[in-house]
Amino acid sequence: MGRVTAWGRRGSVEARRSPIPGRSAAARPGLLLTPGMAVGLYGGSFNPVHGGHAHVATTALRRLGLDRVIWLVSPQNPLKSPAATAALDERLALTARWAAGPSMIVSDLERRIGTRYSIDTVRWLKARFPGVRFVWVMGADGLAEFHRWRGWAALAREVPIAVVSRPRVATRSRSSPLARRFAAFRIPARAARTLAARTPPAWVYLDAPYDFTSSTALRNSRLTEGRLHDMEQNVSPCSRSLR
Repeated sequence: MGRVTAWGRRGSVEARRSPIPGRSAAARPGLLLTPGMAVGLYGGSFNPVHGGHAHVATTALRRLGLDRVIWLVSPQNPLKSPAATAALDERLALTARWAAGPSMIVSDLERRIGTRYSIDTVRWLKARFPGVRFVWVMGADGLAEFHRWRGWAALAREVPIAVVSRPRVATRSRSSPLARRFAAFRIPARAARTLAARTPPAWVYLDAPYDFTSSTALRNSRLTEGRLHDMEQNVSPCSRSLR
């Protein structure tokens, strides 16, 4: 299990949630980062988290030579329905089960500092941790939708970006607005370990074995199972006995 910071671990300085006299919540991100570290920022709803997410995080950690990957679990993705999004604490707990190893950190940073958009989170982190080399990490499915994010082009100029291949979106992601606009700044996968030290804009596309798990498919499957359960409960006892 990955290290859980900013929530849920009692007795840890990193996990303290109660206010400290004289300090604002924004001053306590619950992250222990030091200058010179290469740190991946993996943002998402993780609704629900699955093996595909872990595949992206572990691929980035290994191929980029990162010291940490921080899973930034979003309180609420502005592009997604709140009604379809599970409670943040539930998603944090489930994400911690998939974030394996001491280099993986699961954080509710955006709840703590009150940001809704990735561009604001990245700028806050850069100001709070000067000297840390941040890299934005995403799956190729995220790259295909990246142009819908607020300040997406500005984000590409704030930190280098690593994109890990995901099934069914290879063509769409590689022809996305970000891929086209910043085509001249794409580096070859063989140079991936240099990405964190590069001045943005800079990005890399990492091919890796596919994990076909999808959050959307999992949510739809749960909805279907729920409907079938409701139908089962509505069948009369007499009808059940005739099966």
